[in-house]
Formats: sequence, C-alpha cells, structure tokens
Amino acid sequence: MDINIQKIKAFIKTVELGSISKAADSLAYSQSGISRMIQDLEREWKVTLLERGKGGVRLTSDGYKLLPHAKSICEEFEKLQIQVDELNGLESGLIRIGTFTSVATHWFPNIIKEFQKDYPNIDYELLLGDYTEIADWILEGRVDCGFLPLPTHPDLETIFLEQDPLLAIIPENHPLVDAEAFPLKALCDGPFMLLEKGGKGAISNIFERNYLTPNVQFTTWDDYAIMSMVENGLGVSILPQLIMRRAPYRVVAKPLDVAASRDIGFVLKSEKHASVAVKKFMKYLKYRNPM
Repeated sequence: MDINIQKIKAFIKTVELGSISKAADSLAYSQSGISRMIQDLEREWKVTLLERGKGGVRLTSDGYKLLPHAKSICEEFEKLQIQVDELNGLESGLIRIGTFTSVATHWFPNIIKEFQKDYPNIDYELLLGDYTEIADWILEGRVDCGFLPLPTHPDLETIFLEQDPLLAIIPENHPLVDAEAFPLKALCDGPFMLLEKGGKGAISNIFERNYLTPNVQFTTWDDYAIMSMVENGLGVSILPQLIMRRAPYRVVAKPLDVAASRDIGFVLKSEKHASVAVKKFMKYLKYRNPM
C-alpha cells in the first residue's frame, strides 16, 4: 500500500473539523485539493471513508475503524521527523506561528532578526488573529505555536514572557491630561471605546474588579480604530502599552491609578511533541526578553 502522509492528514483534519472546507483552510489547501486527496485514499484503500452531505461530512463504519490507525501513522511520522532533525542538526525547518497585531508589529521582527543569526535557514509562516482564533489554531494544529495573553486554554502549554501594562488612552485636550495616574473611575464619565472581541477580556475585568461600569459606546478588535476615535474626541479607552509603540495618532497614554496589565506568553500544544525548530525557538525566547 502506497502511504502518503499528507493525504492521511487531510482525512484526519476533515474528520476533526467535520468539513472539507474547514480542513482546507486549516491545512492551507484548496477545497478541491482536500477532496481529491481523500478520494485518492478511498480509491487506494478500496473503501469509503466519509459520507458527504449538506451538513458536512461524517465517518462511515470503515472510516471509523481506520481513523485510529491513520492517527497513529501520522504521530509516528512526526516522531520520525523529529529524530531525523535531531540526528542531522537543525539546518532547516518551518515554524508556523499564530499571533496578534501588536506582537507581530513590535516584537516579532526583533525576535526573528536575532534568532536567524543562529538559525538562518529556518522559514516562518505567520498567521494574525484574535486570542480565541490563535488558541484554536494551536489546538487544531494549524500553527505550531503562538503568542497569547495568559491564562489561555487549559489544554495548552505556556511560557510567561512579559507583563504588558494597560494604559488609559485619552485625547490631547482632556481635562486630566496632566494627571500622573489617570483615575479608572474617570474613564466611566463619558463614552468608552472597548478593545474586545467575543467574551470578556482583560479590560472589562479591570472595571469589574473595581466595581465600575464604563459607558461602552463602541466595541472593536481594531486598536487603530480606537486610537482614531479617541483622537477625534469621541471617547476614551484602555489599550496595552505594546500597541502604543510608534502609534500614529495624536492621543495621550497615561498609567492607570489601579494595577492593570496583561501577561503575554508563548503557547504550544505540547513541548514534548514539538519539532526541533519549535523547541529551539522556545528555548531562545526563554532566555531573551522580547521587549
């Protein structure tokens, strides 16, 4: 039997996600490419692996029996790759990284610049997303690792890297522009622009811990949109210090009068099963301050 690992991975990912299109997005293939690989497997193995319908795909009885063995083959192949890399030394490799905008803009270029001095032949694939997307990508195997605020999903392994202070963002003509520390309570006096997507994040939690409720008039995941609105006098906000580096807007960033920060960490599914390139990258981050 001719074994093609990529075809088997396509089969496993389609089952995990319940959709050929989702598997195509996760593995960076076209939908037709994933369909063709699964059809090739079915033809080579002389079985029907999946039942296809409007609601997605599901395993046939034959597919159910073969899935554990398919997973075992892929796991063993990954172990083989790791051993080959370790025997030959880290001469080349690919690291797929999920991250959010501020880290990609202000940390990542310096990190890669230094890492490439020791490992010049490593390639990188960088995916930008929000916190939930990045965690899902790591869990699904779409990326090898990522940068995320901590804590994150309990099934992920993490390494703390840096504490990023959260700052009050106000227009230049704000009455409290000269205050050394901006009162959190004052952020509730007028319109508030909230940097958030989905469930409650660090900024909402700050107000809750201090029994305050901001007058949220705009919620977005676009930090530059928030800075633009603050610049135009439409309200105030709280943003991480990392985002404010080289900010192109005429706004003022002030420390808050309460303790407020986010912990940024390096995150992966399993250090034990990580590739040699990812392990080297992780070791590099442990002993160097990204900021």
